[in-house]
Amino acid sequence: MEQIQLKANALSFLEDKIKLVKKGDEAIYLVGPIKLPINLYGETVEFKWYSWLKSENVTEDFQQVIDQLSSANLAEYQQSSVLVYGDFEYGEDALIRMHSICHTGDIFGSKRCDCGFQLKQSLKMIAEHGTGALFYLANHEGRGIGLFSKAMAYILQENGYDTVEANEGLGFPDDSRNYDDAIEVLKALRTKPVTLITNNPKKLKALKAAGASVSGRTPLWGDISEYNEKYLQTKVKKSGHMA
Repeated sequence: MEQIQLKANALSFLEDKIKLVKKGDEAIYLVGPIKLPINLYGETVEFKWYSWLKSENVTEDFQQVIDQLSSANLAEYQQSSVLVYGDFEYGEDALIRMHSICHTGDIFGSKRCDCGFQLKQSLKMIAEHGTGALFYLANHEGRGIGLFSKAMAYILQENGYDTVEANEGLGFPDDSRNYDDAIEVLKALRTKPVTLITNNPKKLKALKAAGASVSGRTPLWGDISEYNEKYLQTKVKKSGHMA
C-alpha cells in the first residue's frame, strides 16, 4: 500500500517536468529542468539538468511512461570497464573498487552525491597502495535504474523524497545492481585475495557469494556537504552502509 501511494504521489511531481517531443512515428521524452550544483574550478555553480529518452511508444500518458521504466532495462545499454594498476595478477595485496557509474557525479562533478569523490579517491588509494583495480560498472546508473529514471528520481528528491523512497516511488527496488559480470572479470584477472574499497555490505556479500577471494574491506567516506548530507545519511540508515 505504501509503495502504491509513493507511485501515485510521484506523478504529481513529475508530470509538469516531462515533455513529449514527437519525431516522426517516435517520441523523445524530455525530463527536467533539475537543479544540479556543480564544482567548477573550485566554485559551486548551479546548472539546470535535463535528460531524454527515445521511444517508439508515443503517448502523453506520463503515468504509462513511468510504469514502463522498471521493465525497460534502460541501464543495460552501456559497457563496463576496469582500470588496473601495478602487478594486479600476481601482487600479494591488492585494493579493488566496484564503482557504479554516476553520470552527474563522475562527469559533471555534481555535489548531490559523493560518487565523483569516491571515483577519484579510490583511484588515488589504489595508486598509492601500488596494486589494484577499479571496475567501472556502466549499467549501474542510479543503483541500476538508468539515467532517465534517475532524473525523475532527482525531481522526487527535490520534493522531499530520500533516495530510497524516490527509487521505490518509480516502481524500483532501492538497489537493483548486479555484480556478477564484474566478479567474473575479476576472477579472470586475479585469483589471489583482494581488499574491497566500499561502504556497501551488499558489494562485499556479492563478491563472497560468487567465490571471489576477499581478505577484507576498507571504507571510503568524504566530500560531505549541504547538498549530499541527507543522501549520505540515507545510505547508512536505510541501505545499511558501514562506517
